[in-house]
Amino acid sequence: MAKRPVSDDTKKIVTKRKTPAKSAAKKTAKKPTTKKAAKKKVTKTKSRTWTRSALIFLFKFTLAFSAIFVLYGMYLDSKIQARFSGPIWKTPAQIYARSLELKPGMFLPHEKLVEELELLNYLKVAKPRTAGQFAMSSNKIELLRRSFTYLDGVEPNQALFLSFAENRLVSIRDQKTGKYLNSVNLDPMLLDTLQAPNQEDRILVELQNYPQLLIDTLLLVEDRDFYHHSGVSPVAIIRAAFANMNAGRTVQGGSTLTQQLVKNFFLTRQRSFWRKFNEAYMAILINYRLSKDAVLSGYLNEVYLGQNYSDGVYGFGLASYFYFGRPVPELSIDQMAFLVAVVKGPSFYDPWRYPDRALERRDMIIRLLSKNGKISTAEYRAAISRPLGIIPRGHMSVSKAPAFLSLLRRELKTTFGDALYDQSGLKIFTSLDPLAQRAAEKAISESLPRLEKARKIDGLETAMVVTDRQYGRVTAIVGGRNTQYAGFNRALDASRSIGSLVKPAIYLTAFEQGYDLNSPLEDKPLRLNNQYGNNWQPKNYDRKYRGEVPLYQALMQSLNVPTVNLGMALGVDNVIKSLKRLGINKVDNHYPSMLLGALNMSPFQVSQMYQTIATAGEYHKLTSLVAVVDDEGDLVYQQSLKGNRRFAREDTDLTIYNMNLVAKQGTARRLSWQFPGINFAGKTGSTDKLRDSWFVGLDNRDVVTVWVGRDDNRTSTLTGSSGALTVFGDYMKLRSADSLVVN
Repeated sequence: MAKRPVSDDTKKIVTKRKTPAKSAAKKTAKKPTTKKAAKKKVTKTKSRTWTRSALIFLFKFTLAFSAIFVLYGMYLDSKIQARFSGPIWKTPAQIYARSLELKPGMFLPHEKLVEELELLNYLKVAKPRTAGQFAMSSNKIELLRRSFTYLDGVEPNQALFLSFAENRLVSIRDQKTGKYLNSVNLDPMLLDTLQAPNQEDRILVELQNYPQLLIDTLLLVEDRDFYHHSGVSPVAIIRAAFANMNAGRTVQGGSTLTQQLVKNFFLTRQRSFWRKFNEAYMAILINYRLSKDAVLSGYLNEVYLGQNYSDGVYGFGLASYFYFGRPVPELSIDQMAFLVAVVKGPSFYDPWRYPDRALERRDMIIRLLSKNGKISTAEYRAAISRPLGIIPRGHMSVSKAPAFLSLLRRELKTTFGDALYDQSGLKIFTSLDPLAQRAAEKAISESLPRLEKARKIDGLETAMVVTDRQYGRVTAIVGGRNTQYAGFNRALDASRSIGSLVKPAIYLTAFEQGYDLNSPLEDKPLRLNNQYGNNWQPKNYDRKYRGEVPLYQALMQSLNVPTVNLGMALGVDNVIKSLKRLGINKVDNHYPSMLLGALNMSPFQVSQMYQTIATAGEYHKLTSLVAVVDDEGDLVYQQSLKGNRRFAREDTDLTIYNMNLVAKQGTARRLSWQFPGINFAGKTGSTDKLRDSWFVGLDNRDVVTVWVGRDDNRTSTLTGSSGALTVFGDYMKLRSADSLVVN
């Protein structure tokens, strides 16, 4: 069959049909390249998805972290607000000695006022310019009295000019007004603070009352950028890091005062990143919440600056008293430098244990002050030449007076109970006379070794109670020969036989029943039954009998037999009633032997008995507590000065007159030649086998009770006149008794 010719149109169609095949072939040839692109595209898509997820996660994490951070900040801020919304501290009560009242015409030797000012840590200068300074000449004293809170409120600083003549204060002039004053009080001495268990010990001082140089010194040493940073200082951290690297040890910290305040208020001392984070965060919050002055005030009153035995010393207010015995505004340049020095490490720079170390750092800070132009060259030389001048640890006052403070605490417990500790900032004013306390301590410290040497004995102990004759206020008390011992208080707790000290109560009873000084008393042998049912035959100390003696002679010479005869005639029960009216609540011995002092009493109880005689028959309960003022200056408590009359004045006058004869011609007659021309009233007392030596003495100011004996109750070999009377005489010498006359 012949082939059919192909037309041009058909060729075209065939050609067109072959084109898709070629295209497919081409596509087939390019297929591997397209897969790679797709793979890249998928990878790129996954990468974009992962990045997006990561960013979303990061955003959510940041958001969550920010929320947690903010919420945690709110929590920390609530703690800060809770701490600073009310009173920041619950401050301990401050205990003060009596305030010396000055009146023209009063007996006050010039040197005794100087002694008082020195005990109050007034600084003797050529010309007083600031509070707490005084100048003196032979018969004049110029002083700038400190401001202080007292019973009627705040007593301001006052410039006074005092004149003296013949051991008396002649005049008091206010130098500002030129007026002559009828009376003025000196600031009372701070004795101690009274805090509840686990309560920090501090004295609050307002920021404006801190010396500017002290603040400048603190900021220069501890936080130079305090007023410019936001609670945390990166500059200080970097500076400290370089200083520590150069020194090869930690010599400087990077914490700001705000951070230190946070650590003291809210955190532990544990070193960790978490604690540092909290410290920094809270410092920033506090910086936002409080003013710089509020932060600074908080730091000055909070910082730990030492250890007073078991109690910490917090704040510069208390530290100033603790180290130097004076208030903050009166600190000298070297003293301010020292207080700032111990901020770095109170234990490391403890001046009692490491004085050289403490002095070296103090001097470094003084040099820093000079280098930075804070003090002049003359001030630098004067400051750096001074010794540390630290007072004994715990002696913020004339002495620790532990026996007195023991009495005070018991009285506060009885009067207020535990409620006293619930109040903050109380001021407790006591009756302690710093001059009397120092005289009592010195008399005991000097007398007992002398007595032991003279008698060739050892182991003597003693106690002394001194009370104000007018109102029964305890002005001094010593509980043993170790006057600073805070343990067993013999003045309050040693119950000893009182011997002949009971006799004035018997003679007072006799005067009430119509006897007089010349009433005759039998001095003949007698026999009685004692409390054990045995025959008891009292004897006079000299073993002699005089037949009959006038009443005044029997007491003057402390004769036993006439006294027992008198007591039996009066009735033992009547004598016991007199003892109870005198202030002895409990009398155990109701037998005739009690007429010669077979009664056990503490020196404090004996003082109470004689106090009622000394105050002309008016009973005043012995007290160490004068007044209590709260933190607002309101009077919370004040001792009543009204007495309770228990005996007629004429009867107590006769008793005191007879006791005056004891000091002039009787068993205490050594006082008449020891203090010629001076009238005392007194009574000696000795007990069986000379176990106890007693003396009670009166002048127109004091009632003084002295006991000397041994804790083991063995013989002391001392009578009342050879033992306790000696201590009394030494005390009166120190008290300048040579101008005092019994009323």
